[in-house]
Amino acid sequence: MKKFDSERLTLAAAGPVLAISVAVLLTSMVLLVTGNNPVEPYVLMIEYAGNIDIQVLIVNQATTYYIAALAVAVGFRMNLFNIGVDGQYRLAAMIAAVVGASVTLPSVLHVLLIMVVAALVGAFWAGIAGILKTSRGVSEVVSTIMLNAIATSVIAYLILPAQLGEAVGNNLTTGQIPESGWFPNFETEGGAVYGFIVIAALLGVAYWVVLNRTRFGFDLRATGASQSAAAASGVDAKRMVLTSMLISGAIAGLAGMPVLLGSSHTYSLDFPAGIGFTGITIALLGRNHPVGIAFGALLIAFLDKASATLDYNGYEKEIATIMQGLIVIAVVVSYEAVRRYGLRRQQQRVGEELAAAAAGNGENTKEASA
Repeated sequence: MKKFDSERLTLAAAGPVLAISVAVLLTSMVLLVTGNNPVEPYVLMIEYAGNIDIQVLIVNQATTYYIAALAVAVGFRMNLFNIGVDGQYRLAAMIAAVVGASVTLPSVLHVLLIMVVAALVGAFWAGIAGILKTSRGVSEVVSTIMLNAIATSVIAYLILPAQLGEAVGNNLTTGQIPESGWFPNFETEGGAVYGFIVIAALLGVAYWVVLNRTRFGFDLRATGASQSAAAASGVDAKRMVLTSMLISGAIAGLAGMPVLLGSSHTYSLDFPAGIGFTGITIALLGRNHPVGIAFGALLIAFLDKASATLDYNGYEKEIATIMQGLIVIAVVVSYEAVRRYGLRRQQQRVGEELAAAAAGNGENTKEASA
């Protein structure tokens, strides 16, 4: 049993390790073909990431990525592709910022109100795709892509000064959230680490417990594996699809909270965008496991922040973007290769067990006849 468990863990780790190795190798080949040093960019980024202030930036960025990836992972475990995380978290952050700037409450209640509003808005926006899928059979891929575009237009309209926004120089914002609505940060030598990292960690724990230790999580995974089989066992597949989209959207709504509550304290035109799409890469890289997602978030955040030093050393920082794209491609290929290898190993193990059982039965027959 211990040998089987260790082999399973090895196979689980093999996919991400192989994907990252292939991405590094291919990126190095690109550098070599273009006449650049294939090793120096990695050394420069690692040395740059040794600075405490850059480490703080990496951790803060990873916190946002982690929550977005968890939202994507919930959909993946249900065999749903929630591409709409980007629109869900931006619209949720915008509405939550408006509400947060409009009220004054005791600190704990103020922060909770903003978080609840963000989660509800994210769930509502994702729920539209869930309803379309369960009632009309519309692919969640198509509907969430369209909802991303709609969310962008809704935000652009609502943030106008004539609506809910206000002009600050050349920027448009939703107004400053009072200090009672700020989430406390951890002050370090390198700067402030988002206190929301604690909430992100709790979300990861809750994600694992619910999916692996509850009946609901079992039903969700069973429905994702086979809706017909789950329906035969009494699970309402359509209800599970809708519930999964609502949960995924609620978590996505919280993805903007580290920035909103930890640093910007307002929603503006320069609020981070594209986090949802990065979350897809991280969820794939982490194999939908909260620990794997954490490492994936740190890796992508490292590539984002440490690549800034490449511009100052004669390299294009887009090298990191190329590497991220190659990781996505390598993840798909490596996971399929590992899956097929695992199946072959399982078949070999079953064959060995059957052969051993047959040999044992043969010896028992000989002894009985003697």
